[in-house]
Amino acid sequence: MPNCPRCGSSQVIKNGYIHNGKPKFACQACQRQFVENPEWRPISAETKALIDKLLLERVLLAGIGRVTGVSGQWLQDYVNAKYKAQPQVTDVPAQKNGS
Repeated sequence: MPNCPRCGSSQVIKNGYIHNGKPKFACQACQRQFVENPEWRPISAETKALIDKLLLERVLLAGIGRVTGVSGQWLQDYVNAKYKAQPQVTDVPAQKNGS
């Protein structure tokens, strides 16, 4: 059994499996849940460029996720960050007073 990555405790129990079949563990000391060897892959610049092009084409997020292979949560966070970075400036022309 692996030690807890948060507190280092050896009081760890098996706690089911994640979506791809890897075992999930839970620490009884600090209640942290974790996977022993998580697979983290950074998203390449080419994939981000493809996502940007697909967003401009107004492709649904589910479709973008299927095409690029990124998770739905990562994609939603990426889109939210992109929209937040855009300036929220609107030019509303002043209307004339009709007399």
